[in-house]
This record gives sequence, C-alpha cells and structure tokens, in this order.
Amino acid sequence: MTSYYSTNNPYILRIVACLAIVGVLNQLRGSIQALESSHNSASEDQLIGAVSRDHGDGLQRLKRLVLPVTTDGMEKAATRTSFDETNADIRVVVDRKETTGETALRAPMLSQPKQNHQQNHEQQQQQSTHQQKKKPLNILILYPDDWRHDDIGGVAPVVKTPFLNQLARDGIRFTHNMVTTSICWVSRATLFTGQYLSRHKSYRLKTPEFYKTWHNTSWPALLQQSNYYTAHIGKWQYYDFDKQRQAELFNYTSIFEGKHQYPSKGGAFISAAEKMSMEVKTFLQQKRPTDQPFALTAAFFPPKAIGNSKAPGGQWFPLNKTVMKYYGPNVTIPHPYDETDSYKRLPWFFHRVERGGRSRWEERFQGEEKYQAAMKNYYSLITEVDEACKDIVDELERQGIANETLIIFTTDNGLFHAEHGLAGKWYPYQESIRVPLIIRDPRMPLQKHNTLDGSLTLNIDLHPTILGAAGITPPSSTQGMDMATLYMPQTNNDESVPVASEATDGDKSWRDEFFYEFPLDQTKNMPMSSAVVRKDLKFIYWPQFKYEQLFNLTEDPLELNDVWNQPQYASVLKQLQMRHEKWKEAVK
Repeated sequence: MTSYYSTNNPYILRIVACLAIVGVLNQLRGSIQALESSHNSASEDQLIGAVSRDHGDGLQRLKRLVLPVTTDGMEKAATRTSFDETNADIRVVVDRKETTGETALRAPMLSQPKQNHQQNHEQQQQQSTHQQKKKPLNILILYPDDWRHDDIGGVAPVVKTPFLNQLARDGIRFTHNMVTTSICWVSRATLFTGQYLSRHKSYRLKTPEFYKTWHNTSWPALLQQSNYYTAHIGKWQYYDFDKQRQAELFNYTSIFEGKHQYPSKGGAFISAAEKMSMEVKTFLQQKRPTDQPFALTAAFFPPKAIGNSKAPGGQWFPLNKTVMKYYGPNVTIPHPYDETDSYKRLPWFFHRVERGGRSRWEERFQGEEKYQAAMKNYYSLITEVDEACKDIVDELERQGIANETLIIFTTDNGLFHAEHGLAGKWYPYQESIRVPLIIRDPRMPLQKHNTLDGSLTLNIDLHPTILGAAGITPPSSTQGMDMATLYMPQTNNDESVPVASEATDGDKSWRDEFFYEFPLDQTKNMPMSSAVVRKDLKFIYWPQFKYEQLFNLTEDPLELNDVWNQPQYASVLKQLQMRHEKWKEAVK
C-alpha cells in the first residue's frame, strides 16, 4: 500500500509540478516586468532572448504551456527626400527593407507588456476584420485628370494638398505608380477593364471598343453581378454616352465635364471640384440603396486644361479666391530645370516633326509670365480637388461608413510642366507616365499606415484590386495584379486575402518591369512610342523613326542623358531589346 506522503504518490507529484510551474511563472513575470522598464521597444529576438537567458531551464519546462509567439510583419520603407533648389526638382526615393516586426509573448497567466497595447488594438482590429471578411467593402475611386505623381504637397514645392497628405498618412502612398498608355480615354478604358490598350483596343476617342466586353470583363459589371450598386459621376470622355448607354453600364450616373466652374443656384460660380462633392454627397445621402454595397467613381475633370489659349494661365480657370489664398503674387513656382537645354537633348525628330508637346509648351509655358500664371492656376485647381475629396470622405465619416470603404486616389496620366521643353503627356518619359496612387483600405494593418511603397504598380492593377476588395476573382482577361497583396498579411488558408493575378508569365511575385505603349498617331506630329520600364533602367523605341533610347534612371532620373551608344551598356541594351519584342506580343 502506497503511503500518502510517498514520493511515488501521483497526487504529491501533481502538487509538486503545480508549485514548480507557479514558481517559474512568477519568475517569468518578474523578468518581463524588468524587461518592460528597460526595453520598451524590445524586438522579438531581444524579448525572447532575454527571457531565455534568465530562465532557460524554466522556459524548457513550460514549452507545452506557452502558446507560439506571433509576428505581424511590417514592411519598413526608408525614405530619402532631396530638394535641389537650383533645379527646383524634388524627388522621393524609397528603399524597400526586409520585413521586421514587434511581437507579443503569449502564455497562460502572464499579463501583456505595456508596450504591446497598440499591437493588441491592431490584433483586435484584424480579428474583427477577419470575422467580417465576407462583408463586402464599399469602393470609392477619386480620379482626377492630367495630374502627375509629384503634384502633392510635400513632394513638389508650393502645391497645397492637405487632405491627400492626410489620406496618405491613413493609408499607403505608392511612389512608383505608372500608366501603360499616357492619354485620357485609353487610361479610363484600362481602369475599367484592367487591360492594356493592345487588348481592350479602344484606340480612338469615339470608338470605345471595351464596351463590347463590358458585361464580362469590367469591374462595374462584375460588381453588379455581386449585388453592388455602381455609380459614375463626372467625366466620362466617350461621346456616345447617352441615357440609355449610361443605364446599361452603371446603376447611377451624373455626367458633367469640360468646365472648371459652374453656376450655382444663387448665381455665383462654384468650382467644378465643389460641384463634384455636391453630386457625390447627393448620391451618398439620397440615391444609393443603404442595404447594398456601392462602388463609385468620382471622375474629376480638373485640373485638365481647356482650349488652346496663349494668354498667361488662359487654359485653367480656378476660382480667384483659391488663387489668392494659396498662390498669390508673393508665391513663385520654381522651374524644373533648363528647359532650352533639355529640349535640345531630345531626339532629332522632336525638332523637325513633333508639334504636340512643343506647341503646347509655347502656349502654356514659354516665358516667365506664362509659366507662373499657368502653374498657379493649375495648382489652384489641384487644391480645389483636394478640398472636394475631403468633403466627400467627411460625408463617409458622417454616415459611419468610412471604415467600410476602400478609398483609392489616382489619376489617368501624368503631365509635363515644361520638362524637356514640352507640355502635354503621351511620351514615355517619367513626368508623363508616373501618376499618384494613395490607398486607404479598412483591411490594411495599422503598421502599414503612413508608409511609402516603391513597388512598380500600374493602372492595370486597379481592376483586380477593386474586385479583390469585393471578394471577386478577376477574369482571365485581366492583365494586372491585386495591389492588396503588397500590404495585406499573406496566409495560405485565409480566403479573405487577395491573390495576385497570374498576368505576368504566371509569376505571382511582384513585377520588376513593365511595357509602355503609345501607338496612336500615324502623322508623326505626336510620335508613337513603346518602352520597357524598370525602376533603374528604361528602353524607349520610336517605331516611325526606328530610333532607340536608353536611360539609367538611378544616375539620371530626369532622363537627360541617353546612354544608348555607350559601350558599357551594350549587354543590358541587348537584353532590353529582346524583352521589348517579347512584351509587344505578351500584352495583346
């Protein structure tokens, strides 16, 4: 018969084990409290390493009781901003770093360290998002015209966009977002289809070929099939958009374009941007069914120029009060660099044949008076759009649906502000093809807020990103990738996490190059072009003149020094020439 006090008694063994566990837990608690006071921002390795060193044996005995440590990854971007006052050129360079993160040690009966309070909030938010993952998000696309990537406060000098700066702090700004063809109507067809021009084939303004496949490929049609209420407000561009056509494509439309000001009911004029905010608020307050998710494109016409006036600032018409408040007589807009020299560096046919970009430079920017008036009016229209975007998002907040709405701010193409001695867009230089992109997504982890992402994103990516937010698989015709994969935590078994479209050779990793195409003008007045674009290199081909260019964007971000004929680039030139030929077929 076993004695009650015998060391073989199972009850005694359990009591001893429990006492040992309590002792170790108390020691661990003391260690964590000590670490908390001296290492408020301890990393995972520091925290776990310190506990292991102090209580290695005890930690081994608790292996079966302590839950696994979890890490929520955070992509840190080291940002370097440089401003050359001589050239008045400001550039943001984003270097992507390896994934790091903070952790929380989870064990029974252990309180969480104070420094993890914010992370606990993040985890709760993510858990809530996971629980509601089947609830589709509302979608709002803020989509102005002719607005390039650096026309945002703090990136370019002088321009004021306080709301967009706040939107970027609440989300992510993508610094290398580009378009596949830099012209208005083509970019809009690409927005709705997620396709290159070579595939959607809407080459001409009055022949929107993408209508033919709208119901099978466009995100508005696919969202409608999933119970979304779709709306388009503002600029449409295609001239055959009568009431019948509008009803075929969207549930709700309010089309207006071509002006920078509109008369109000009181007789005074309001900005086109304010008219947009009024129309959108009417939709949000009165027109949308509250029992359905909505997808709305707010397509601003400004800051696009109107007409061909040669008067100083005569192609832009902001409200005078906007100009005087933000860009009055005491404000001077810096020039980009020596426009005369940069124009001389362009290929020979720009001086003999091309007139599209040069004639617009003469109208808009030739001489200091024209340049200052044009840029002040243009920036004023941008500030008016910024204020309207704030009004729209404030309405979402007022209705309590801002945290249920994916907000995307981007534009249809870039614009030359006298760089290379040009105006307009079209050509594959950076000022023309780079456009802003800011995304505020309720699913986005908090540690991703207020970050920059230097990934090579494109306007073809908007289509699968929008569908992904609605839980819809993009059609096989889509050529872009879901940008949520750049900021959402990736797991293999979470259905709520979007997956990149297999559009680039079946590779789900993010792209490191893309193909640019501008095959529109047969007259040579606005030369055709195509390009292979990387973040560090760009190969350009002008087919009508059989002329090639090569730029090292790392050393020459302004694209002033063509290195096509330099021997040290012979190998990379040959490689890019081959890639160019493959891309021409791949995008069809």
